[in-house]
Amino acid sequence: MIDTSIILEKLKNAAKSGDKQELVKELNNIHYADLSELFPLLSSEERPEYFELLQEDKAADLLEELNPQIQVELLDSIPHDKAARIILHMPHDSVADFLADLSDTESESYLAKLPSRVSSQIRELLSYNEESAGGLMNSEVLRVNEAMTVEDTLDYVRKMAESDRVDFYYIYVVDKTNHLRGVLSLRKLITSLPRIKVEEIMATDVIKVNVGDDQETVADTLIKYGFLAIPVVDDYNKLKGIITWDDAQEVSEEETTEDIYASSGISTDIDEDEILVGKISQSVKARTPWLFITLIGEFVAVNVANHFNYTLEALPVIAIFMPLLAGLGGNIGTQSITIIVRGLSTGQISLGSSIYHVFRELRIGLLIGLFFGVIVALTTYLWKGNYVLGIVVGLAMIINMTLAALLGTVTPFALKRFNIDPAVASGPFIATTIDVLGLAIYFSLVTISLGYLS
Repeated sequence: MIDTSIILEKLKNAAKSGDKQELVKELNNIHYADLSELFPLLSSEERPEYFELLQEDKAADLLEELNPQIQVELLDSIPHDKAARIILHMPHDSVADFLADLSDTESESYLAKLPSRVSSQIRELLSYNEESAGGLMNSEVLRVNEAMTVEDTLDYVRKMAESDRVDFYYIYVVDKTNHLRGVLSLRKLITSLPRIKVEEIMATDVIKVNVGDDQETVADTLIKYGFLAIPVVDDYNKLKGIITWDDAQEVSEEETTEDIYASSGISTDIDEDEILVGKISQSVKARTPWLFITLIGEFVAVNVANHFNYTLEALPVIAIFMPLLAGLGGNIGTQSITIIVRGLSTGQISLGSSIYHVFRELRIGLLIGLFFGVIVALTTYLWKGNYVLGIVVGLAMIINMTLAALLGTVTPFALKRFNIDPAVASGPFIATTIDVLGLAIYFSLVTISLGYLS
């Protein structure tokens, strides 16, 4: 890890001194991943100035790591010809991601500057849903004809090594019409005799995905098999591109982030960068909808409390235990829903095992509820000197926590059954529901026992 403050100071000192050569040297000696941490910290005037001094290949690597807003800002600050040259150093899937964030006019202006072969490949990528395998893949692939020899293939690999856009993980073997026939590892290629045809040494049981497959399914497949890359084919088994492990990792991180945001009642329709560092209005927009739903739910809880107004007037002391019940009930409900949502996301839990997990969490909720219920009952008795009040509060705790665990387990399974993201049920939904049910249970028990509590 670099100390960004020290690097920034060095860059700014070089810029102030007017020593352009030193600034160019400093900038180009910094790894692009470290540069990606530095650039957002620079002012809007400094970013274009420093970007202009980067070598084109390093500028391309840096762009891949930055958010779309800064990408557009930097490329707009330099001549289009130079921008097009930098784009040529980037993998096609990264270029497609960048252009997808621009208007049609802006996108076309960049595509027009690129070689026709490259622009046509990028246009094809732009035609796919951005959350599909087609939208995620890189169309630049190491592919060879099945009739080629090992010697021919090695010559081809050496030639392709000059390109910045090709990932050297596997070599895919196709027939004359580009149908995927097999896959070949570099190890197998290097250790085979020169005159052998690749069809004789290729693996034919190829794990592949379709261009229309959801990106989350693709990421799960890559992670499951531990591949460095996976080929993407169309409905006719024609090789269209590859998806690499780092793309899968990004998808996995995106999906995890979306689940975390959804579980906290933050809209996932707004880009993460907008929520974190964008306009305040966008952040407000992302966070307000679920708060309205929570507000409505809490009004229902208030109405429940109001319904038992007579009970509260008769025994005001019961009000002090309301936060205790709501807090522990909400927490265990959130725990259950987090476990189930994460299990469904990773594939460790399926809809087919829902009954098992419902009863398992029910037993866990009951055991935890009993443990805390006994503690609360004893503490209340010792504190207030009323054993009936202790029993009522303890029993309410047991029922509340058991019910919360049950709801936290059933809800994501029910949403998954209707093809709704289970993560949206987390946090606000469970907390509000438990507040309402918990208060209703607690006040009902108190009302029933009122004759013994007075």
